Amino acid sequence: MHTYFPIFSTLVTFAFAAAVLNRFRYKRGTHLLLWGLGLVMYGLGTLTEVILSFQFNTLALKTWYLMGAMLTAAWLGEGSIHLLVRKRGVAPTLTKILTVVSLVAAWLVLTAPVVSSAAAGFDPAQPVSMQYKEILTRNGLMIFLTIILNIYGTLGLVGGALYSAFLFWRKQVLFDRMVGNVLIAAGALMPAMAGSFIKAGLADWLYLSEFLGAALMYAGFLRATVVRPVGARQPAGTS
Repeated sequence: MHTYFPIFSTLVTFAFAAAVLNRFRYKRGTHLLLWGLGLVMYGLGTLTEVILSFQFNTLALKTWYLMGAMLTAAWLGEGSIHLLVRKRGVAPTLTKILTVVSLVAAWLVLTAPVVSSAAAGFDPAQPVSMQYKEILTRNGLMIFLTIILNIYGTLGLVGGALYSAFLFWRKQVLFDRMVGNVLIAAGALMPAMAGSFIKAGLADWLYLSEFLGAALMYAGFLRATVVRPVGARQPAGTS
């Protein structure tokens, strides 16, 4: 499972990222750019899982942790914040703060010591999620930022999708977009549950949750962006 699902996740996620960035190319919108960036990070995280399922690589491990554990959710959530927060200056300010925090996170991860003896005993046949704690030395600030970035991103992405779905449901318009946002919220929750799987000793389920998360969010995006009749009402929170 820890070999094949990351391959599927990588293919789906990069296809999803290409679709979002292509939409940004024609429609613009900072939220689309940030979603695309977040999805590229998602894809890099699952791609490094593929690499680590064959052999240990220090850069791949650090990229996996930085992209998958720290930054992906935050930047996807930031995209939703740009879409939904209408008060002038709030979303750009939050993006600047997130950029600084992300740079600090990158510095912490890339300079973090690796336990060479543990790295030498790395087993590609076992999920990296079961082994990284013994290899990558994480300090308190790195762990704190991991928690904060994931909470921030999950609240932004899941909360934004559910809020948009609620608007469509309340106004009884654009049923496809309501369903699409529900799918996006469900997909965003899947990777967020991965930590629970790992703590329960079900590390392989991390990779299934990553695949289902990417697939559900992509399906939601496709459902929410189907062609609409000219003149259809679109409340705040449309994509």
